[in-house]
Amino acid sequence: MAKSRLQDELKKRNPFESPLHEALLNILRTADQFENRAGRLFREYDLTPSQYNVLRILRGEGQPLPCLEIANRMLQVVPAMTGLLDRLEKMELVSRERCTQDRRVVYVDLTPKGKELVNQLDQPLAALNQKLLGHLSATELKELSRLLEKARTSLDHDT
Repeated sequence: MAKSRLQDELKKRNPFESPLHEALLNILRTADQFENRAGRLFREYDLTPSQYNVLRILRGEGQPLPCLEIANRMLQVVPAMTGLLDRLEKMELVSRERCTQDRRVVYVDLTPKGKELVNQLDQPLAALNQKLLGHLSATELKELSRLLEKARTSLDHDT
């Protein structure tokens, strides 16, 4: 049997133990490589992927959001949301305001500087996305999304 591309990339002599193992490693390797390329782009704008994610969430909502709501919408779990927001606030990309009705709730808003920065990233990020997945057809992209969503259903009842 011919070696798979992943087997060659990893310089693995023996076949994978199972198709399940090979698929999982393919997902992890692809995610890592895509994240590295996105990370490089964000670094050009002095941002981390998580910081960009916060800015995108706020721009998409179009109004201030509670910190907890932002955390729930993040692509990746961020253990130190307060620190992440501290850095964005120091960069003058977001502002925070404590709720007058419930002092435990802090609302985060996108500043004009933050909106300008996230808008500047639209075109370079679209170009990167095109480079990463533009060679797939619309049908293939839908199937890829369907399969990844199906793979995540195993986590639906995790606690």
